[in-house]
Amino acid sequence: MSEATALTSPAPPRPALLSFLGGVGTVTGSKFLVESDHARILVDCGLFQGFATLRRRNWERFARDAADIDAVVVTHAHLDHCGYLPRLVRQGFRGPILTSAPTARLAAIVLRDSARLQMEAARHANEHGWSKHRPARPLYDESDVEKTLSFLDPVAIGDEVEITNGTRLRLHHGGHILGSAWAHLTLEDGHTLAASGDLGRPGHPLLLPPERFSGADVLLMESTYGDRHHERESARSEFSSVIARTLARGGTVVVPAFAVDRTEVVLHELGRLRETGVLPRSVPVYVDSPMALAALDVYRDALRERSAELRPEVLAQGEAALSPAPFLAARTVQESVAINEAKGPAVIVSSAGMATGGRVLHHLRRLLPDPRNTVVVVGFAAAGTRARDLVDGARALKMFGEYVPVRAEVADLPHFSAHADADQIIGWLRDAPPPHTTYLVHGEPGASAALRDRIDHELGWTAVVPRSGEAVLVR
Repeated sequence: MSEATALTSPAPPRPALLSFLGGVGTVTGSKFLVESDHARILVDCGLFQGFATLRRRNWERFARDAADIDAVVVTHAHLDHCGYLPRLVRQGFRGPILTSAPTARLAAIVLRDSARLQMEAARHANEHGWSKHRPARPLYDESDVEKTLSFLDPVAIGDEVEITNGTRLRLHHGGHILGSAWAHLTLEDGHTLAASGDLGRPGHPLLLPPERFSGADVLLMESTYGDRHHERESARSEFSSVIARTLARGGTVVVPAFAVDRTEVVLHELGRLRETGVLPRSVPVYVDSPMALAALDVYRDALRERSAELRPEVLAQGEAALSPAPFLAARTVQESVAINEAKGPAVIVSSAGMATGGRVLHHLRRLLPDPRNTVVVVGFAAAGTRARDLVDGARALKMFGEYVPVRAEVADLPHFSAHADADQIIGWLRDAPPPHTTYLVHGEPGASAALRDRIDHELGWTAVVPRSGEAVLVR
């Protein structure tokens, strides 16, 4: 090569930089930034939830200039993976938000509800003086959400699309909730990065298992249940027992449930208990959450369209799979209030799943002091949330500026979770070519460390639990 040619040859691209901006040491706030010479891609953009120290991070300015982010890839529509998007847009982000079509539809429901709840909470705090902020303000409002939704850019599962400057994306079915995906990025220098998002469990009652991991140079692996094992059948048996004994003593069961997917799974199980007679038809089932009911419509549409994500036996059942008739939908505030006036036992399914906000708080305030009643926690409860406090045996719960005594039974049934457990994660990874490095994210410290050790010992892979704010090269 001549000296002149050498001087004009383009330099090879530098390795991309991966920064852990959330979802590290916690199961909330997932944000992973990939920066190369010509692209800045954010993988997931979630809200922090739980402890006040975590929630305060939602108010901090994003770690980079939001206007410099070229695109966001969203793995699924849960708030801890998409709930920061309107805040990012408020700070100047204007790029595409790439996700599956069902996720785009569900994210619109989730984000609109998030803005509404924040605005309601701020208004309630200002009227009743229970916030230390004067005045209390929402993190974002409905106008921020509507602007955010205009940037949603659905991507077909399995198709490879170019994001920008040689950086390509392919989504694969994740099996966690409808539309969930794990993401595979090919960067401009040829290196690859995969992000599991929240990985579904093979035993999900509605969805097919996630597509198997096919390899990448770097893997971001969720570790929510990295130290636990699900017992699906025992969970179903215990759920049946909880319902039966609560009704026998004349009590009401309240199920704080994530509006997207967990409500559908709970309704599917309640339908089975209707058929077996454990849940008499005289006992009403209320779904008290506009967001959950809107999400239920998306799932019903998927049934009608015979979505490739749904199990064949669920498709064969049709809409009956999600309707433990008779069940009553509470869409308006008046319908929600009317539940409190109903006499006799009932089952109330209401969001939010970790009891961090929403209509379920009003039901908890009314039902917790009565020992005839039961609260059933049906999924992962992050540290610092009211659901976790209940699971940990709290004798009083703070809501709306006051403490409510906990005398009701509390049943912890985490095996209803839609997350893969440790064995299932190892199984998902086992036959894939080993990444250069696997980073354990979206997990509390003990769970991430336990999964790291298993991946090291059983697979022989290099596995690391990163630190919040840390940056590493993608090689």
